[in-house]
Amino acid sequence: MMRAEPLHIALLGTRGVPPRYGGFETFVSELGMRLVSRGHRVTVYCAVQNEDGVAELWQGIHRIEIGAIRHKYLETVSRTFLSSVDALRRSVDVALVCNAANAFVLPIFRAARVPVAINVDGIERKRKKWNALGRATYLAGEAFSAGFADQIVADADVIAHYYRDRFVARALVIPYGSEFPAGEVDSDVLARLGVASREYLLYVSRFEPENNPLAVVEAYARVETSVPLVMVGDAPYSRALIEELKRKADSRVILPGAIYGIDYRTLQRNALFYVQATEVGGTHPALIEAMASGGAVLANDTPENREVGADAVGYFLVEDRASLASAMHGWLADTRSLDEWRGKARRRARERYGWEAVTDAYESLFLDLAGRKSSRS
Repeated sequence: MMRAEPLHIALLGTRGVPPRYGGFETFVSELGMRLVSRGHRVTVYCAVQNEDGVAELWQGIHRIEIGAIRHKYLETVSRTFLSSVDALRRSVDVALVCNAANAFVLPIFRAARVPVAINVDGIERKRKKWNALGRATYLAGEAFSAGFADQIVADADVIAHYYRDRFVARALVIPYGSEFPAGEVDSDVLARLGVASREYLLYVSRFEPENNPLAVVEAYARVETSVPLVMVGDAPYSRALIEELKRKADSRVILPGAIYGIDYRTLQRNALFYVQATEVGGTHPALIEAMASGGAVLANDTPENREVGADAVGYFLVEDRASLASAMHGWLADTRSLDEWRGKARRRARERYGWEAVTDAYESLFLDLAGRKSSRS
């Protein structure tokens, strides 16, 4: 284990902990808990969840709730700006900003001589939900990341190559992690949803256009099967899409909303197979989590998903509904082959995407940025 002088590390740009929204929130919780266990002080900036807004402790992490402008385009950036101001007031040793859209705060840290890294996520401006202003904001964020971060962090080689080619900027690749607790007892979520182990298909993602929930429902409608499809997800600014999804989903589709924690892990562990339909971004957490759970996975054939899944995952083309329908039909017709897929997926996740190795890499980065020396015992 790495031994070093403790740091005060600020993690900002997400909705915070406990994780109840998406991949970045799970990331800061898993990383933060492990950094705390190694003796560091970790402050995570969070969306307001109660009225007093004071700092609290969660799993050893110092939570600070920060208000924001409630608007699709302004909520995250306004919270991140106020978080940055607060972090500088607390004399943190190093900061990690999440999401290239928040890169406009990097000059603030540089001016204050506080080392700062940014996890840029994927190439977010390609997401269908953004208008021209949103895409321009993300492009500016990419340029700010290249110009003002002490270190860009990418979670996939594909994203690192993009920053190298477009901005001549070096990005450090640190993947997302995933580990399922050994021996964890399943919750009763299957009974609550009316499904049985290995007798349902699973989709998990925020219901946003580039995650293609409609494409999955439309492809599934072409498959003659009594095996239900459980679609886990929600999105605060996608009401119209969610309503359309409900209209197109037939009686076999179950829409329970967002699910987290042990209920989520139980669903991943027990699915017949999992469908990953995202088309933009870097490493998608739900894909790695499905693999780590021992799940058989069908994924949209993108360079990012290929980098994660390699030959341990099956692939389809999301723009071709027949491609996904055919893949679903093939696996439903040959369920005995799924055990081999599950074994390959679990092995790849265990070998490449463990949270301890991810924490090692971030801890080393933070120590380097803060100018501290460490030694191994």
